[in-house]
Amino acid sequence: MIDDIAALGRWALARFAGLGFGFRFLVRLSWLSLLSLRRPRLIIEQLYFIGNRSLSIITISGLFVGFVLGLQGYYTLQRYGSSEALGLLVALSLTRELGPVVTALLFAGRAGTSLTAGIGLMKAGEQLAAMEMMGVDPMSRVLAPRFVAGVIAMPLLAAMFSAVGVMGAYIVGVQIIGVDSGSFWSQMQAGVDIRNDIGNGVIKSMIFGVICAFIALFVGHEATATPEGVSHATTDTVVASSLVVLGFDFMLTGLMFGGF
Repeated sequence: MIDDIAALGRWALARFAGLGFGFRFLVRLSWLSLLSLRRPRLIIEQLYFIGNRSLSIITISGLFVGFVLGLQGYYTLQRYGSSEALGLLVALSLTRELGPVVTALLFAGRAGTSLTAGIGLMKAGEQLAAMEMMGVDPMSRVLAPRFVAGVIAMPLLAAMFSAVGVMGAYIVGVQIIGVDSGSFWSQMQAGVDIRNDIGNGVIKSMIFGVICAFIALFVGHEATATPEGVSHATTDTVVASSLVVLGFDFMLTGLMFGGF
């Protein structure tokens, strides 16, 4: 019994130590990210790699999510004689929740794993150690520009996801099913608030960008310098990012929309 309690205590201390190390890592990475703004070329390169190459999966996913929202939303609203509110339903669903959350999950699966694998392979190939030997800080030169690019790219990708999703719902709801086009757009414009709906969605996506980019870089930086270690690190990135994003989404929704 005493041995079990001691083992539990050691496990808890190790977890708290890991959280403390991760927090210090985030603080230093955030400071170096501000300094990296003086070298925009590095950030632009990573924006192309992270954002532009993720655009195809974001737009295609957003289109099909819009198709589904348009179809399911129409049949749900039709029961209550409110099918004209389809545009409002789709817009609020995308800007408040689905846009930031689904984009973050797709970002973690595509760009996050790529960041983790890239940093892990650089560590396994001793490239990070070689940079330190030459007097170059790897966090400042390699990690910080990727972190800034991830934070910038996430809101842009989420906005693209939401915009394409609305167009997908328009195609299904108006062009195929036959919802009145004027009602679709007018109720959307009247019911969506820029500050409370779109603004909070942008804040969510920026926070999710910080979460996904930080987890991807931290896990890659701390990965075991072996092929198996890099493989496990990419899996850990997707799992951790997805769980943390969903947990923060619940808390942010409660804070932003009056749940708490």
